Amino acid sequence: MTDRNISLRGARTNNLDGVDVDIPRNRLVVFAGVSGSGKSSLVFDTIAAEAGYQLNETFPPFARNRLAKWTRPPVEHIGGLTPVVVIDQRRIGGNARSTVGTITDSWTYLRLLFSRLSSPYVGESNRFSFNDPSGMCPSCSGLGEIVVSAVERFLDLDKSLAEGAILLPGFGNGGYWYSQYADIGSFDAGTPLREWRPYEREALLYGGEAAARLGRKPPKGYEGVVERFERIYLHTSDDLSERKQEAIRRFTRAETCPECDGDRLCEAARTATVLDRTIGEMARMEITELVGLVREITSARVAPAVAALTARLEAMITIGLGYLTLSRATTTLSGGESQRIKTVRHLGSSLTEMTYVVDEPTVGLHPTDVESMVELLESLRDSGNNVLVVEHDPAVMSRADQVIEIGPGAGAAGGGRLVFQGSYARLRDAGTPTGRALARRRPLKREPRAATGHFTVAGARRNNLRDVTVRFPAGVMTVLTGVAGSGKSSLAEELVAQHGATVIDQRPVSANRRSTPVTYTGIAPAVRRLFARHNHVPAGLFSANSEGGCADCKGLGVVYTDLAFMDGQEVVCDTCRGRRFTPEALAHTVDGLSIADVGGLTVEEAVARLPDQGIARALEQLAAVGLGYLRLGQSLSTLSGGECQRVKIAKELRQAERPTTYVLDEPTTGLHMDDVGTLLNVLDRLVGQGHTAVVIEHDLDVVRHADWLVDLGPGPGRHGGTVLFEGHVADCEDSTTPTGRALAGAGGGRSR
Repeated sequence: MTDRNISLRGARTNNLDGVDVDIPRNRLVVFAGVSGSGKSSLVFDTIAAEAGYQLNETFPPFARNRLAKWTRPPVEHIGGLTPVVVIDQRRIGGNARSTVGTITDSWTYLRLLFSRLSSPYVGESNRFSFNDPSGMCPSCSGLGEIVVSAVERFLDLDKSLAEGAILLPGFGNGGYWYSQYADIGSFDAGTPLREWRPYEREALLYGGEAAARLGRKPPKGYEGVVERFERIYLHTSDDLSERKQEAIRRFTRAETCPECDGDRLCEAARTATVLDRTIGEMARMEITELVGLVREITSARVAPAVAALTARLEAMITIGLGYLTLSRATTTLSGGESQRIKTVRHLGSSLTEMTYVVDEPTVGLHPTDVESMVELLESLRDSGNNVLVVEHDPAVMSRADQVIEIGPGAGAAGGGRLVFQGSYARLRDAGTPTGRALARRRPLKREPRAATGHFTVAGARRNNLRDVTVRFPAGVMTVLTGVAGSGKSSLAEELVAQHGATVIDQRPVSANRRSTPVTYTGIAPAVRRLFARHNHVPAGLFSANSEGGCADCKGLGVVYTDLAFMDGQEVVCDTCRGRRFTPEALAHTVDGLSIADVGGLTVEEAVARLPDQGIARALEQLAAVGLGYLRLGQSLSTLSGGECQRVKIAKELRQAERPTTYVLDEPTTGLHMDDVGTLLNVLDRLVGQGHTAVVIEHDLDVVRHADWLVDLGPGPGRHGGTVLFEGHVADCEDSTTPTGRALAGAGGGRSR
């Protein structure tokens, strides 16, 4: 008889403390718990990992090498698994050629329609592909943009050539190219460029006719600064060094391709029409508008393609992405948008008995939008699938067939145990951290902090913003609200562009596996000096990247073996047993701890055990943002987006000196309701130090805590982009905006 549960016995992945649990199949099950409690370890690193590993084992080695790699979890028994589909929050990276249209296959169907029906006739569908040489614009190679020199950044007009007026690397005094301008006798190297005649500056930059007007003409073969820069940095096919890449970032900018005007296609493809519209015009239409136009195509010859394209577009509308366009680059999508895009391919699937593992599907959703996401999860369940959701939103928990809470605390000491399993109604009375949090409601801030000044974002037209002007108070916390796609992120980007605000986002802190909380916080040298002082030996002995590192694994603790067409094998180093250091380094201790033992301490444990005030102060900032459960030796590449963001906040708390404006994008991502209070305390500390916090957020607890509220909308895309409310949050509760209605009707928590 088929097992009707996913059963686990003795699960010990990460901090799981030998968890035994039976999870009902064909149900919507929500996993709750404080940050770091072990939810993701159970759902992703145990259930999904084992299912993925076993499924991969059914393929031949050659195919396995091209599939996602899964590490088999430490568990005594696991049964009742089915093939797994993971829908996580990782942004759809792709590259400059990846768009909403290509990632959802909608563009494939659209160009198929144009290849059959366009007037004039162009040819096969590849002629409408900007990724194919036969279809791409020759000027921009199908990117829609070209890189041009930001000439206005090249010179400091208040300096002379001798003082370093040419800001490009290698062009300043002492640089490789300096003599080509300062020593040829054509330019006055001692006079600030602002005092030069305009044609002299033009000759310096461009040569040409302006150079002919100089008293002493430049030598034959003279290259202006712009020409030389572009030849060295832009017109080369060589792999660019990091130094050259940094120079390109500083001294160039992207502009819309003047030939294709951003359509990416060759002339024939971008001028052909269907229903009197080009494919570029259709790609720039919002999906809600485009689907209506596609339905007007009635030719029986392309009926299957019309049906397939319509189904894709309707699926995106169903999950709240109707405001997007097919031309939108995937690199500009938020984590929540990326996650919902990934679900499109699963809607309407006839596969059953699949296990869908979903990570916080309400990220990026306004409380009024959560209902459509819950209905999507229920439709996946009702199609005969298992739906396992890691989620903190009470609105999702309340619709679950069962809630499982892991905890009660975080990390190895406080979490990793099953503390509740049952219905949402029972959870509210359970007395667990989640149950207690559900009973609380944060009050509206009735006495907001006084602003220390103001700054204005004027005439913002980015994306869907409609010539918006917003006055932001300084020295307080402002929250930007509005439905998904209303223009919040666009307004924040304008704030950064116009006033140089500092962004604290959820992008990875580091992709380097050697980067840990120790290295990121900058305490690694202090830890090495601490061991050196106590043991009277050189500090370099305690660096795994230097003389103290195990020679066989080069201080990594693991050895990787490439097995060609089979999965590569990563095993613990036989020499150091994963401890990374030489026996000599490990022999020295502080408070009974070796240098390897320090990496196994949590942040909170290290504050208590390492006798160094400087180390303690640096680590206390991580504990203050709710990351006291992280281990000092834990690779930062393993952190979630929300954890990465809080690591960055901790660094700013420690380093920021002058008043700064910070823009935070949904900092409650990955946070339990208990942890939101910790986050708010951290934001209060930032503001208390004289900084300004501008927070994009949907969590109603954060909205209630704001000193100032800017609400955009009323809808997404072309239906948004206007300011609906500016003022104190207590006054918004009486407004008729979606946010005002959510505040008035909320019973507490995130979407209630």
